[in-house]
Formats: sequence, structure tokens, C-alpha cells
Amino acid sequence: MLRVDSLENGYDICQDTDLFCFGIDAVLLAHYCPLKAGDAVMDLGTGNGVIPLIMKGVARDAGIRAHFTGLEIQPASAELAKRSVAMNGLDADIDIEVGDIKEAAARFGAASFSLVTCNPPYMAGGAGLVNESFERMAARHEVLVTLDEVISQGAALLKERGRFGMIHRPHRLADIIVAMRAARCEVKRMRLVCPKAGKAPTMVLVEAVKGGRPYLTVEPPLIVYGEDGQYTEEVLRIYGKI
Repeated sequence: MLRVDSLENGYDICQDTDLFCFGIDAVLLAHYCPLKAGDAVMDLGTGNGVIPLIMKGVARDAGIRAHFTGLEIQPASAELAKRSVAMNGLDADIDIEVGDIKEAAARFGAASFSLVTCNPPYMAGGAGLVNESFERMAARHEVLVTLDEVISQGAALLKERGRFGMIHRPHRLADIIVAMRAARCEVKRMRLVCPKAGKAPTMVLVEAVKGGRPYLTVEPPLIVYGEDGQYTEEVLRIYGKI
């Protein structure tokens, strides 16, 4: 079912419940990597374009000029993203392209972006439950692209000293660090995301730098819910509610 939702930054986004609607992971990633003036940003596997839309709001509020590109292999999701961009009058700031992540560097050119973001499928191959539609399965499982392919293509797109932001599951952290280093991207920051204080993390945010020297800063965990079951103050700030 098609619907239009409002983001906290004032932009509207088209979503289809038969495809894949964004969650808190996309919101956290969009706020994790600081934007710099003049950034050229590529969001790999952009889905309905939520990450470029949120990051554009961040850039707007900070008075930063940046350009965003979202690459999505599934035409139906890309069409939703294009509709959202047009609906918000952001055609000059956000490009949505239909294409395969595995061909990204060949298509856009090596060293073309200063920041790459990706909220990739979390499940390797056919691991875990198979979802009711191919679109949802492809969003959650590595059936169209693997983690190694995401990282190798993202690294190829980056300029020297460019940044690579990703959110994933903690059990893939070793794979991420190894693949990033093989692609000359050194993980410089990481932050575990826990549903509640004292609970095991369910997500991990990382930021790598192409050509960076080995030095990893492990940041304090981000706690999503307080003991009252409501979002913590930090999450409310990220959502722009306080």
C-alpha cells in the first residue's frame, strides 16, 4: 500500500508497505557521518531514498551545501525515491539512479565521492527467515549483493581520505573491518546500538576513512529505549523531537 509519511526535518517521503519501509537503522546512519561543505555523497542501496532525504535536511539546517546520489537496483523502490525528491523540490540536490551496486564504480567513476553511506542487507545469503516478497527479501538478505561487494565498490567510489559510513549487525563486525581494510578503508569510529541499557547490541555504526591510518575509536553505546520503554533523549534528539 502506497503512503506518504512526514520526516522530522519537514520533508515528505513516499513509502510502499508491499516493498520495504525504512526503520531506525536508516535514521541513525543518516545522522552518524558528519557532513562537510561541498560533500558529494553516494548512498548505496538507497531504497526509497530516506538516507539522502534525511541527510539533505541535516545539510540544510547546518547551512552546508552538499549533493546526494542514491543508487537503487529495484525500479519500484527507486521510483518511490524519485517521487519523494520531486515532491520536496529537491531535484537539484538529490539524484536517484537505478542500477547495480556491483557496477557502481564503473558507472559513476572511481574517486567521485567524498562520502559513501550504506545500510546493506544484514543476512548473508539465505540465512534467516525468507520474507514474503522478493523486494523485502532482497532488502534483508545478500541475494543481489554481498557485503564484500558493497565495501569494494564503495571504496572505489571514494576519493582519498573520503569517508564510508555503514550500519550493520554486530556479528558481521569482523567481516566489515577485514573487508574495509582490504579495500584501503580503515575503520576509525564505531558505535554499538543497544535496545536498552544492559542489553546486548543489535546494531553497529561504523565510519571508515579511505587511506586512513589504523586507529579505532570505540564510542559509548547508543541506547535506544529507556526503562520506561520510550526513546531515550539522545534518540529523540536524533529524530528532532527535542
